Amino acid sequence: MNGYLDESNFMMVEEGFTTRDLLENLLVELCQERDQQAFFVADLGDIVKKHLRFLKALPRVKPYFPVKCNGSEGVIRLLAELGTGFACTNKAEIAQVQSIGVPAEKIFYSSPCKQVAHIKYAASHGVQLMTFDNEVELSKVARSHPRARMLLGIAADSSPSAHPSMTFGTTLKSCRHLLETAKEQAVEVVGISFHLGSCRSEPQTFSQSVAAAQLAFEMGTELGYQMHLLDIGGGFPGTEDTRAQFEEMAAVINSALDLYFPDGCGVEIVARPGRYYVTSAFTLAASVTAMGEVPTEQPGSDGSGCTVCPPQRPCPELPSLSTSLRGPLGHPEDHISDSLELPQLQVGDWLIFEDMGAYTITTSSLLGECPQPHITYAMSRLAWKTVQLFQGKLPPTEDDRESVCTPLSCGWEMAETLCVPPVFAPASII
Repeated sequence: MNGYLDESNFMMVEEGFTTRDLLENLLVELCQERDQQAFFVADLGDIVKKHLRFLKALPRVKPYFPVKCNGSEGVIRLLAELGTGFACTNKAEIAQVQSIGVPAEKIFYSSPCKQVAHIKYAASHGVQLMTFDNEVELSKVARSHPRARMLLGIAADSSPSAHPSMTFGTTLKSCRHLLETAKEQAVEVVGISFHLGSCRSEPQTFSQSVAAAQLAFEMGTELGYQMHLLDIGGGFPGTEDTRAQFEEMAAVINSALDLYFPDGCGVEIVARPGRYYVTSAFTLAASVTAMGEVPTEQPGSDGSGCTVCPPQRPCPELPSLSTSLRGPLGHPEDHISDSLELPQLQVGDWLIFEDMGAYTITTSSLLGECPQPHITYAMSRLAWKTVQLFQGKLPPTEDDRESVCTPLSCGWEMAETLCVPPVFAPASII
């Protein structure tokens, strides 16, 4: 094994024992101890399953996990063990990843807007790969990190519906000027980057963005750059009910890569799947700490608002009430959902939220004095063996392939089988 993850980092569960069983056991213990703190249960086997599925669906693409999506130690250690790289947006995330031994060559400083102090930190810790999409960012890097290797970020969606203030990346029209400016400042440009994000993840948009990246590659090559790296960003869905959407995306991406960056052209392809890896792996349990009745005629009780994640389905035999959920701070923005049909709740009742792994946990050093819920990591014995087989660290046996072709996740329902032989870990992108 690589040494990033061992059995002390998670709870080993046997076949047939689900995360629901584990969560219910923890709730019994907390009720006995009168501890009402919210907590997560994380099924690491679900992440193993997603990783194998990603490599099978996109064999040419090397994943780099965006730490800002989920900075929990168990996730970082598991993905490092599986050989992924990491996309970091600040020095705290870089420090966290390097603290467990991840080499600088597997770290991508992916933020389009970087503080000078953070650029210097990356330089002093060997992190070279970065992005830029304007002259100001380029000048900061040129002054503070002369050994940086840069990716030019292009806008992934230039359609009229795209809101300019919400779009990172330059236009194709501005690419040549920025590449020429980089040449004047002796900055090494090694490739192109784009990022769709979860809000604009239509499969065809990936194909359009890959085509645009190929044009930008040609500009860089004409200017004498050794262009060899394409970053296709993120935007991959992470729940089980969106598997068909992910596979459709993968098919479109593979076709676009074959057309514009065919195998053997010398271009390495990387991606930054975040939600994809962790959304369905985490379940949150939170207790009711206070209650109040709101007259139906009051503003805010009309059902408007966005439901972040529905709680566990109410028991059908109990009458339901229109219920709004708020966080503990009581601020107007501390809003979860309105007009949920739930049973009559009492203080001390627990609500269970599924699919809570993305953008719910951040790097610990960024939290200040705000504590985050405790995380209990679990992995089935089979999933752990699969990690070992994946790395080629277990002696092969006749039963290995059969054992890998069985459910890996200990989630709410048994996952589908995955027949994926051990593969090589992604190499350095530098």
